[in-house]
Amino acid sequence: MLESMTGYGSAEGVDGGVRVVAEIRSVNNRFAEISVKLPRQLSSYELDVRDLIRAHFQRGKITAFIQIQEDAAEALPLKVNEEKVRAYKALLEQVRECAGLESPVVLNQLLKYSDIFDTEDRIGDKTEEIWGYTRRIIEEAIVELKKMRQREGAELVHDFMQRITDIGATLDEVQMLSTENMEVVRQRLRDKVAAVAEADITYSRDRLETELVLVADKLDITEECTRFRSHNKFFLQELENDEPGSGRKLNFLLQEQLREANTIASKSQHAEIAHKVVGIKEELEKIREQLQNIE
Repeated sequence: MLESMTGYGSAEGVDGGVRVVAEIRSVNNRFAEISVKLPRQLSSYELDVRDLIRAHFQRGKITAFIQIQEDAAEALPLKVNEEKVRAYKALLEQVRECAGLESPVVLNQLLKYSDIFDTEDRIGDKTEEIWGYTRRIIEEAIVELKKMRQREGAELVHDFMQRITDIGATLDEVQMLSTENMEVVRQRLRDKVAAVAEADITYSRDRLETELVLVADKLDITEECTRFRSHNKFFLQELENDEPGSGRKLNFLLQEQLREANTIASKSQHAEIAHKVVGIKEELEKIREQLQNIE
């Protein structure tokens, strides 16, 4: 299935008191350009994340944001520093005695000292375990990104098919006009030959017939129309191709279609044909713009 290079995928989950959030964005780019932003605890796994993404996408500028944090639903990642609590209590008792106060030391007084609590680094203590879970979350985000890119691609395929069908119909009209024009040109040449013969002017009949054939051949666009239809056929077939790299193949076919359109315009020497070819080229340019976003 054809894929767009524009998309977004995200996933999140909680495991062992740690919440993992993964977001992956993708925009069009000529090659695969992958940027990864990881939390400090998982910075050593950057290459692993790049490899995960590169295994699924060939083109596009892809940015992955990974966050990990303690889950608020779990117990607070704090523990009491008993030594500091006893030290502060003793210090406050000493202050009370020096001040000659009778009131005892209370909890509110101790809580003013924030360093009586130590933070538990639950994440740092189990990096490998967290990476295993983070990897699964990243893979889920990749799946979501791929789905969105495929949906975008399906929309583009529908648009391309309609435009190629319209181009084929216009090409039929161009060839019909060319056939009619050829008959008009041939009759005009016959009239000129008859006028020359009646004027009793000496001329080489063989040479004249050769020139007439050459003139007719210069106006004949049958070969170009046949090749154009062939390119259209392969273009439509490639739209249904599940193999990666369709974007480059479609761009090549588009270049060939434009080449045939230019040749038809230059050979026809017919105003209405030239006008219709301009319409064909406009449609091809619209396809070219959209193809820049195909993987």
